[in-house]
Amino acid sequence: MKDEKKYYLGFSAFVGIGPKKFFLLKDYFGSAKKAYLASSFQLIKAGLNQKLVNDFVKFREKINLDSYFLRLRENGIECQILEDKNYPENLKNIDNPPFLLFVKGKLKSKDNFSLAVVGSRRMSDYGKLVTQKLVKDLVGYNLTIVSGLAYGIDTVAHKTALKNKGRTVAVLPCGLDKVYPPENRNLVKEIIKKGGAVVSEYPPGFWVSRGNFPARNRIVSGLSLGTLVIEGAERSGSLITARLAGEQGREVFAVPGPVTSKNSFTPSLLIKMGAKLVWDVNDILEELNLKKR
Repeated sequence: MKDEKKYYLGFSAFVGIGPKKFFLLKDYFGSAKKAYLASSFQLIKAGLNQKLVNDFVKFREKINLDSYFLRLRENGIECQILEDKNYPENLKNIDNPPFLLFVKGKLKSKDNFSLAVVGSRRMSDYGKLVTQKLVKDLVGYNLTIVSGLAYGIDTVAHKTALKNKGRTVAVLPCGLDKVYPPENRNLVKEIIKKGGAVVSEYPPGFWVSRGNFPARNRIVSGLSLGTLVIEGAERSGSLITARLAGEQGREVFAVPGPVTSKNSFTPSLLIKMGAKLVWDVNDILEELNLKKR
């Protein structure tokens, strides 16, 4: 398995082959190793275009996978592939899971009982207060809090979980050798120090790009039993996370806000579309059929 994981890592480090192309190649060749070592002719026959194959062959000639793998371990970064027993069960069951997950800190089996908490980067005092109250109550029921480390609601969710001795997992839109936003570097250190985890599907060296955020959001929702939205304007990224949660067959929760606030748009829309209205933590526990464990 370690040898196979090395070739997963190789595909992950190459720009141009995401989960869909990776699984196509793995299914075609029977293993990541055989796909990685395939000839140009075989790769084209498997469905890749000529330019992508040329770029991949050049990449393959330059990278030393053994050294790369060792460098990750030396920097405290663990790699989990779908076949690993520690790969998160909730995430494994979505349609388009990351074929390789980079992890700093520790993911645990208890993280199968997770709730994503997301919302506006430009939160109001009301949004902050609601997030603190609900997250405090949620960790009291041993739910792990998952979020995207963004400004606003995400950051408050992580910090509140830690303050109340709960577990939290942050999902980054970049490699784990970096932190986005950079101002949350100390928060990342605290999450790891207190037994949580920071994860990404992007290898070290990858920085943020526009398309990374929706991809990151599918992991936030995919790790979780449901997604709780607290505030969001009309074009909020939390709306994308909620939509992805619904597509993944997960529960969607929303906290109503003042009708005079632009940040009430996303929760109000979600409630109209059938999301569970959340007044207190019991609304979430009842929908998930969870009791205090």
